[in-house]
Amino acid sequence: MAEDQFKLEQIAPFRWRLPKGSVTGMRVPGEIIASPEMIPRIINDRTPLQVANVATLPGIVRASLAMPDIHWGYGFPIGGVAAFDLEEGIISPGGVGYDINCGVSLIRSDMKAGDVRNRIPKLIDALFNTVPCGVGSEGRIKLSNRDLNQVLETGAGWVVKQGLADSADLDHMEERGALGGGDSTLVSNRAQERAQRQLGTLGSGNHFLEIQEVTDIYHREAAEAFGLFKGQMVVMVHSGSRGLGHQVCDEALKVMQGVVRRQQIDLPDRQLACAPFKSREGREYFAAMNCAANFAWGNRLVMVSLTRRIFEDFFKHPWPELGLRMVWDVCHNIAKVEEYEVGGRRQKLCVHRKGATCAFGPGNPTLPEDYRQIGQPVIIPGDMGRASFVLVGTDRATETTFSSTCHGAGRILSRKAAVQATKGQDIVRQLAAKGITVRARGRWTLNEEVPEAYKDVGEVVEVVHGAGISQKVARMKPLGTVKG
Repeated sequence: MAEDQFKLEQIAPFRWRLPKGSVTGMRVPGEIIASPEMIPRIINDRTPLQVANVATLPGIVRASLAMPDIHWGYGFPIGGVAAFDLEEGIISPGGVGYDINCGVSLIRSDMKAGDVRNRIPKLIDALFNTVPCGVGSEGRIKLSNRDLNQVLETGAGWVVKQGLADSADLDHMEERGALGGGDSTLVSNRAQERAQRQLGTLGSGNHFLEIQEVTDIYHREAAEAFGLFKGQMVVMVHSGSRGLGHQVCDEALKVMQGVVRRQQIDLPDRQLACAPFKSREGREYFAAMNCAANFAWGNRLVMVSLTRRIFEDFFKHPWPELGLRMVWDVCHNIAKVEEYEVGGRRQKLCVHRKGATCAFGPGNPTLPEDYRQIGQPVIIPGDMGRASFVLVGTDRATETTFSSTCHGAGRILSRKAAVQATKGQDIVRQLAAKGITVRARGRWTLNEEVPEAYKDVGEVVEVVHGAGISQKVARMKPLGTVKG
């Protein structure tokens, strides 16, 4: 597809259609959620080509969707959403991503940031020295084969059973911290080996543990329901399934490339390798992916537990007295079976969200009682130099984007390009000048993750707010960040 073939038609404020026919074999149109100012960069990145390619996949329903943080990915664009009929449709590892259930936990507190601002550097040091981070980092929990299998099949529930977290945490996690249908026997020995010492570890790249201050409240009713207030100190944990998820994805792609050849599935891009959802290969990947997702939920909850212990030691009070309650935990890279109205009837679909966040609206029966009338918290992490946001899901998202919204800022520079652009710069000093303490394990991590490597998350959030697929609740600025 040449650039002049990206004939995006604006069909509503912040909504652009890529017509069927933009790529041969499109079964449905493409649709991109973006502002007019974002469109030139999106076209220059050629991600409409990936949106169109996804629209050729068997069983796709309604449209191939992309959020405003869209950028080039493996097969599917990052920021892509696609739903497939369970009978005729497929499941694709490229539509989930390598870091299965990369996601975010947000922990509120009763503390005001202004009261502890001067102590943030020492608190960040304590977190950096306690929470394992960086490439290949290993945690203090060495799982037996039996325990690992339980984590893979029960997720965050295993962490609670070990007394490391509170059962109330599960009420405030997407899917209560575990997807049913995980089968640990379908996770290879190599994948399990990679996971054995990685529970409760941050990893590297764009993952972080961050102390933040709530600077703005936009939706008072939702903020009160979520326990947020202006000036509050909160903690955000951003991580995923570590080496386990990468291994599960890599192995499944090889299997599905064989399926594509045998079943003669016509693909415009081999990175879209897939299998019919109902096939043996499709069902086995889905079960292994569920296991990786469960590991990620357990991984983040262990880090939440570590954070609470550090706060207890630092502030000399038990964590419940500090109000360190889970606001919500949400995943970004996942395929889930959910039910939506299609063509006038309710239908179960396999919804792929790759670099996209679930955004259930008010009344959704899967939400806990304290959030059900207001909607699901949507946690949108930013980069280490700007801001992060809390939003709330809407009925409009249910109707138009399969209950999906953006997941972050979205990269505009590759890691290599970011390093080249910032050689010689003292990133620690630059962030300190903004009042942000940062600690990083990797030599080039800070250069790879500079704010300039990302879109402005504030602009991305304004788009999803304007499009009505999630509504702004609160803005948080970073005070201190731990990176791998």
